[in-house]
Amino acid sequence: MYLSLADQRARRRTRNSPAQVPFKLSPVIVLLGIVSLLTDVSSEAVAAVLPVYLTGALGLSILAYGFLDGLQQGISAVVRIAAGWTSDTVDRPKWVAAAGYGLSMAARAGLLISASVGAVASVIALDRIGKGIRTAPRDALITTAAQPEHLARSFGVHRMLDTVGATIGPLLAFGVLLVLPGGYSTIFVFSLGAAVVGFAVMVLLVPNLRAARKEPAPGPVPKPRRSARSALRELSPAPVRRLLLAAGLLALVSVGDGFLYLLLLSGGGFNPVWFPLLFVGTNAAYLALAIPLGRAADRWGRHKVFLLGHLALLAAYACAGLGGLGSTLACLLALGTFYAATDGVLSAMMGALVPARLRATGIAAAQSVVALGRLAASSAFGVLWYTLGPETALWTAAAALTVVLPAAAWLIRPMVAARTPGLDRAGGGSA
Repeated sequence: MYLSLADQRARRRTRNSPAQVPFKLSPVIVLLGIVSLLTDVSSEAVAAVLPVYLTGALGLSILAYGFLDGLQQGISAVVRIAAGWTSDTVDRPKWVAAAGYGLSMAARAGLLISASVGAVASVIALDRIGKGIRTAPRDALITTAAQPEHLARSFGVHRMLDTVGATIGPLLAFGVLLVLPGGYSTIFVFSLGAAVVGFAVMVLLVPNLRAARKEPAPGPVPKPRRSARSALRELSPAPVRRLLLAAGLLALVSVGDGFLYLLLLSGGGFNPVWFPLLFVGTNAAYLALAIPLGRAADRWGRHKVFLLGHLALLAAYACAGLGGLGSTLACLLALGTFYAATDGVLSAMMGALVPARLRATGIAAAQSVVALGRLAASSAFGVLWYTLGPETALWTAAAALTVVLPAAAWLIRPMVAARTPGLDRAGGGSA
């Protein structure tokens, strides 16, 4: 069997409906949520001003911005699988994740001394590498700490706390710019402070849950250490391949938020000082919907919520192309719905498909495919914007998503139909 004995036993318990198993939130998930909250205050305060800072203060062209946005989206893919494999091999996900948080903290300090496009690009790359290192081990910790019956809901709680920080960060940036126009350095100082506190919580308070210890020992002979290549070969069964391919195809037609916000800014005629509030609107929608959609995914099927989330992304494209205040608000709501329905749900889908000993590697593989797809999408969209204009580029992306979405549903559906018996009504196998 592909699934480990521990996973089979856990999944047999999920024959009960999630509604029949009381939801108990692990303190580990709360602590990880607090770390993510503080880290997102740090990162989103910067992200909320970065498009305007790069294209306005530093005079970057939209073509170059497309490249940098793709760099933000995809550079983390370089290290995700290696970090996931390292976490699984040494069975110390906390410390691998902490290394990633520390690297991002160092990047925040680098922003204070970066005054050129090249320097900012290097700092962005360092920050995204840190994100790539930490994400899969952190999500593996969540999967280990969560109840199998309520896995997507537990991810929803974490993502809710994460999004509180992602909402506070842009508000902080907006407040600084309102009081100090052009006060980007002040924003970078606040960003560094939040990153330092988040790193301290991770190191001092979060325990190292070791997934391998939950599996029954195979005998008196310890399991040999696996190479990264052999670990990836174990991720080759059809359900995993189908999920990776579907996620990658959808990522290829996912336009970066910064582009949509720049479209909304130009179409609505807003003053750039209001730009950070666009991030606030998206994050507020994500915050409100993360737990309800996670719960819906556990109850009705994670694949369904995941695909519906991309329908919300399609709606966001349409609203961004229409312009006006009402369309702007609708776009932010749709974009927040997209992230609430896909971010933690994808990790829950992959975490439930792979055995515990490969959990971080499997989640990292899914996240790497998405990151690489979004790197290509942002770079291509920047070229389309530059050559065809923003509106034509946007409707081209919308048409591509309309074509890809049924193909992704076709890829995922057989995987759902072939899942392990006894998983039909539980979230654990609804990927």
